[in-house]
Amino acid sequence: MTRTTAEPGTRTVDESARTPEQHATARRSARRSRDRRHKLVFHLVTGALVVVVLYPAVWMLVSSFRPSAQIIGNVSIVPTEVTLDNFVAAFNGIGGVSFWTFFMNSTILAVGSVVGIALSSAVSAYALARIDFRGRRVWFGLMIATLLLPVHVIIIPQYIVFNNLGLVNTYWPLLIGKFLATEAFFVFLMVQFMRNLPRELDEAARIDGAGHLRIFGSIMLPLMKPALVTSSIFAFIWSWNDFLGPLLYLKDPNLYSLPIALRLYVDQTTGAANFGPQMATAVLALVPVLIFFIIFQRYIVEGVATQGLKG
Repeated sequence: MTRTTAEPGTRTVDESARTPEQHATARRSARRSRDRRHKLVFHLVTGALVVVVLYPAVWMLVSSFRPSAQIIGNVSIVPTEVTLDNFVAAFNGIGGVSFWTFFMNSTILAVGSVVGIALSSAVSAYALARIDFRGRRVWFGLMIATLLLPVHVIIIPQYIVFNNLGLVNTYWPLLIGKFLATEAFFVFLMVQFMRNLPRELDEAARIDGAGHLRIFGSIMLPLMKPALVTSSIFAFIWSWNDFLGPLLYLKDPNLYSLPIALRLYVDQTTGAANFGPQMATAVLALVPVLIFFIIFQRYIVEGVATQGLKG
């Protein structure tokens, strides 16, 4: 019995009369229609997530151009009045300290963290990944175990040590650990990257008379550039945004970083906040992080792309 299909306003089509090419064309058309629906749903969901994620940043940027009285309780994202007074007040600073003092303090901490983490983690990773010594696996396991240790457990013992050494109210408690490879996450990242590099490179260098120092400096470091840049990006962002460390160890306002400066805009006695300059300072503090990430983000992609390569 012949099967037919009919649609409103169209003639009945005899399916048995279709050629194979017509069937293939119909299937491709149905597949394209289904793919378009899936893409539409995907883009709608992605767009909704982007709006949710970016809304706080957009609100902060818009609020930095509003008068302080119009920031809280204003449900409109479009400002009814635009002013630059917030940025003028932000550049003038707070508590007798200028914005540029806070900015330079954050820069010192962030750059010092990047240099310390990049150097110490790379050297430690080379030792754990390329040098065969007794207890290497044990030391590597202990290092990984520190990732499971909550930071709040060691805050008080560390503070007591640095206070007895007279290093409180200096940058040493915030930087010395970075130069001693205490950041296990970055060491682990570089170890895993270095394990993907062929050992034939080391063997060829040893045949030519190179030692560990020459192999590390001339062979490993150039090949580790993606891992180094990735670690530097994370180290810069984490140090730039760090609030708890400077809050614990810094007492002099002239040593405060930008996150602590943002806290100064909240009145300690009444709890009231000067939201306009605070929003402007937050926007200014976000700019270096965005610039740093935009410049070096391609190295993150390069590092991910090379993780699956092994010679």
